[in-house]
Amino acid sequence: MGIVVTGATGNVGRPLVRVLAAAGERVTATSRGISGDDTPDGVRHRRADLAEPDSLRPVFDGATALFLQDGGAGAHLVDPRQVVDVARSAGIERVVLLSSQGVATRPRSVSHGGTGRSFEEAVRQSGADWTILRPGGFGSNAYAWADSVRTRRTVAAPFADVGLPVIDPADIAEVAAAALRDGGHAGRVHELTGPALSTPRQRAEAIADALGEPVRFVEQTRDEAREQMLRFMPGPVVETTLAILGAPTPAEQRISPDVARILGREPRAFADWARRHVAAFR
Repeated sequence: MGIVVTGATGNVGRPLVRVLAAAGERVTATSRGISGDDTPDGVRHRRADLAEPDSLRPVFDGATALFLQDGGAGAHLVDPRQVVDVARSAGIERVVLLSSQGVATRPRSVSHGGTGRSFEEAVRQSGADWTILRPGGFGSNAYAWADSVRTRRTVAAPFADVGLPVIDPADIAEVAAAALRDGGHAGRVHELTGPALSTPRQRAEAIADALGEPVRFVEQTRDEAREQMLRFMPGPVVETTLAILGAPTPAEQRISPDVARILGREPRAFADWARRHVAAFR
């Protein structure tokens, strides 16, 4: 079975390619900027753009399974129905979609609910065996603090003591690999979270522990955080993100059992992610 992984340079796609390759699967890794140096031995790499579905036709050649993500910052440029149609016409029989918890918890948000919903509908109606993954916040979002930790040993964030069950992208990748390789996940929606609520202050402490050095935490006001986020995120995305971070719904704070049920172990804690990626903060 050939497996295509889109977004193969991303926080989920990268470990997913490694997991699949280690399992002996025939993998094609693709993204807009991927290079041959970025993939494990034996993995085919192809440049392609989800916003240009025809560029995917040679990527799908000989594959029967697809890991699909929404194109990240360029998601608004992607027509998911066209992507799925090209995949199906090329012989893709199984699609595992990386969606978002926001489809269920923030349905009125275009950025968090609307985009994910359009992809989910396209996949559900594709005629392929589908599995939908709905993770909450990624532990890797802490990369946003890397520069300030490296240069000033400081983390600045709002809502210091509001907890969310952030998930390690490596756990998402392992669940995705299971769904891609095992047809028993067809027609299922998996909600993916970490093992416990984690606050920004606690995550800063975990980074400090991984470094073996103190890291100062500075709590931002909502307005300070908004001003900073607007430098690299559209306004509607910022507002929904601040709402999730500052006033999460009960569903957004719920600890899902799905990672443990699928992988047979508890999901990784944020501290584990911090230890594995501490080099980014040195």
